[in-house]
Amino acid sequence: MIILKDATFIDWKTLEFKQGHVIVEEGVNKAIQIVDELPQNFPGKIIDCKGKYVTKSFGCGHHHVYSALATGMPTPRKIPGNFYEILKYVWWTLDKSLDLDMIKASAYVTAIACAKNGVTFAIDHHASPFAVEGSLQTIADAFNEVGVGHLLCYEISDRDGVNIANKGLEESKNYLQNNQGLVGLHASFTLTNKTLKKAADLAKEFSTGVHVHVAEDIYDQEHCYDIHNKRVIERFRDYGILDLPKSLLVHCLYLTDEERHLIRNSGVYVAQNAESNLNNNVGQFNSCALGNNIMLGTDGMHSDMLRAAKATFYNGQASDTIDYPEIYRRFRNVHNYLNDNNFVGDGDNNLVVLDYQPQTDFNQQNFLGHFLFGMDSAQVQHVISNGKLIVENKIVTTVNEADVKMYARELSKKLWGKMNEVAV
Repeated sequence: MIILKDATFIDWKTLEFKQGHVIVEEGVNKAIQIVDELPQNFPGKIIDCKGKYVTKSFGCGHHHVYSALATGMPTPRKIPGNFYEILKYVWWTLDKSLDLDMIKASAYVTAIACAKNGVTFAIDHHASPFAVEGSLQTIADAFNEVGVGHLLCYEISDRDGVNIANKGLEESKNYLQNNQGLVGLHASFTLTNKTLKKAADLAKEFSTGVHVHVAEDIYDQEHCYDIHNKRVIERFRDYGILDLPKSLLVHCLYLTDEERHLIRNSGVYVAQNAESNLNNNVGQFNSCALGNNIMLGTDGMHSDMLRAAKATFYNGQASDTIDYPEIYRRFRNVHNYLNDNNFVGDGDNNLVVLDYQPQTDFNQQNFLGHFLFGMDSAQVQHVISNGKLIVENKIVTTVNEADVKMYARELSKKLWGKMNEVAV
């Protein structure tokens, strides 16, 4: 057990400030207690949190481990002219070049970045079409060692042929037999009806949901209507994906009013990714008629959810209806998604200690103003995941970060070299 001594605890739901000592029990989904007096002869670790703020740690609603070694990579051999070409010449070239060693390095790098940014749970969407088998367990093992909770899936797609699509289905099935997870799909425009049905049936077999990119670009909708004579959400509805409450729809930019009502009435969740949308120049997210089940992701661009919240809020001033309470609600909605669907690893004993020194009064009434304009990930001092201290004084305690980064740098050069050999 751990005691966070002399802490100011902020309840993530009510925003109530409480003074006391926080006792943290180790284990999955264990409790915390806030007491006025320190227990005598306490056998665990005591961390002095005087002048610091303790609250529930953060979660990422949509991540991409596979992109972790992309930072600084060379310009693609053909400059993309639209979103489809961004996928083809950048991301599909990268994912085809991955091997299990690169995936392992990517997972460690991502988990470390999550931990140091106060993120103790990530929902990831992985792709490596020429290194499918064992890829999910490789990611899970790295996340487990760092100490970051996860909900993984493999991005099933027909874009590389039916054989690889079937490998994705088999990898998903093998992983779900022993782990919590989702059934991943790339997007409607890379999925045949046969593969889509198999994936939906697999999700039903394991009582889970589908994690899929939806209408990130208008091309997805145009392709769906041209080939299937229906919209993307209508297609997914017809295969029962909207009947699975654990399903997670990502992006959701180009939707009709009818599609929005279908999503809202289904109760599934949407993960928005404001910075990625801006980076790819695909358009702006608008929450109109989607309901309350909206959470935030990073789309693999980074692992900093405080940064993602700020970017979403600022961008939403022009394109969405979003105020202080709403951005905080979306920031925290990942916890509701995980709890509502009985996924484990995001219990009360996941905490972040912030060394936040505000220059103005800080209290329950003005918390949201400080959340948006004062707090940032540089203030993350300690991080506790499932009651275990995984970051202490800004240093990851579970793995050697320097060794991981050295390993990743070497593999990044190998990856970039292989990317130059992929046919485009």
